[in-house]
Amino acid sequence: MVSKREIVKDLLNDRKADLTPAERQLSDILLRDYPVAGLQSITKLAEAASVSSPTVIRLARKLGFDGYPELQAALREEASAQIKQPILKREGWPEGRKDSPAFRGFAEAVFDNLTRTIERLDPDSFNAAAGCLADSRREIFLSGGRITRSNADYFFNHLQIIRPKVTLLSQSPNVWPQHLLDMGPESVLVIFDIRRYERDLGKLAELASEKGAVIVLMTDQWGSPISATADYTFNSAVEVPSSWDSTLGINLIVEALIAEIQARRWKESKDRIEALEDMFRETRLFRK
Repeated sequence: MVSKREIVKDLLNDRKADLTPAERQLSDILLRDYPVAGLQSITKLAEAASVSSPTVIRLARKLGFDGYPELQAALREEASAQIKQPILKREGWPEGRKDSPAFRGFAEAVFDNLTRTIERLDPDSFNAAAGCLADSRREIFLSGGRITRSNADYFFNHLQIIRPKVTLLSQSPNVWPQHLLDMGPESVLVIFDIRRYERDLGKLAELASEKGAVIVLMTDQWGSPISATADYTFNSAVEVPSSWDSTLGINLIVEALIAEIQARRWKESKDRIEALEDMFRETRLFRK
C-alpha cells in the first residue's frame, strides 16, 4: 500500500527506470496534464496514451496501488489539496494592498502557471539539456514562432555572451536550409513552439533531427507536435485571462538554464564578459 503522504508524481518519476516503454508512454501522459489526466476513466486514459487498459492497471500496481481506482483516489486528494492551497488568493496578498480585480486575477493566473511549470519540470532533463548547451564543442541554433520569437531572442542574447557558436535563426524559413547544412550530431537546436503550433518549426525540427542534432523544445502544457521529435521537452503552463498566452513560465525555465550554463562555464564566461566590457569601453558605445 502507498502512504497517503507520497505524491503520485514523485512515484512516477522515482520508478521511471523500471517502467516498460508502454508504461513510460502512459506516465508521460499522466505527467503532462497532472493530476487531471488521471481523473478520467481508465478507457479514456488508455486511449489518450495509445496503450491498453491492462497497461494502466499494471502501472498503478507498479506504483504500489491495488489498482486504478486507488490511484485515482490519491490523485483526487492531491487535486483537492491544490484547490484549497491559496496562491496569492485573498489571504495571500499583503494586508491592505489594493489592486484592480483585473490585475489581481491575471497575477493569480500567472503564479498558478509558475507553480504548475515548476511541478512538471523533470530535473534529469533540465540537467542534461544544460550540459548540452554548456558544451562549447556544440553549436547552438535557436528559433521561435510568431509569439515566442522574443523568448528565443532573449535566450540567444545571453548565450552568445556566455559561450561561442550560438546562432539565432532568421524569422524567414527560406534561409533555414543553409543553417541545416551545418547541423549534425554536435549541434543543438532550441525551438520555442506554443499553440497555435507552427508547421514550419515542426519541419525544421524534423530535418535537424535527421541530421543528428539534439532538439530542445520549449512548449506549453499541451505539448507541441515537436515533442515527438525532441530529445528534451519543457512544458510550461501558459493560460491567463487574456486573448494571448503568457510565456512567463517559459522564461522561468530559460533563465534557470542561463544561470546553470554560466555556472558550468564560469571561468570561460567570466573572461568573455570582461572582454566584452573592455570592448564597450574602447568603442565608447555607452557614453553619457
